[in-house]
Amino acid sequence: MVFLRIFLHSLKLPSKQAVFQLNRIGMDFTVIYMFLLMLLISTPSLVDRLSTASGTDENMNVLFFLIYFFIFFYLPLTIVAFLFIALIAYLGTGLAKLLRRKIRFPILWKLTVYTTTIPFMLYTVTALLFPLNDLWLSLYMLYSLVLIIKVITVYPKRKKRT
Repeated sequence: MVFLRIFLHSLKLPSKQAVFQLNRIGMDFTVIYMFLLMLLISTPSLVDRLSTASGTDENMNVLFFLIYFFIFFYLPLTIVAFLFIALIAYLGTGLAKLLRRKIRFPILWKLTVYTTTIPFMLYTVTALLFPLNDLWLSLYMLYSLVLIIKVITVYPKRKKRT
């Protein structure tokens, strides 16, 4: 139920209500949500590799193939996605300081994860219909960067201390 609520609020970003609802969700659910998104993204590649098995893939047991796919595709993809998300949140932190907004890195990291929902869903649907390179995911990260900039402007400005 929590993940459905996260998904629905993620679709409403950058609205103010969605930002503050997502901000109340714990980091543990955010990380699990990110792993689920990564699993969704890797599904088209798994389907493609299972349907076009050749060479050593053809002789491999399905269980071993899934372990191989997890180790050599899912984990590296997840690591790269986490690095991109951290980079976007870091850039957002600098922008928030320039705009004097009350938002810190952990909150930006969490919200950046939620901004990836639409591009990752779009990638999954497109990759199931047409063969796509995984480099398209980096293009979708630009969408997240633009959306996180809009999210930063939702937060109130810091008051000047005298």
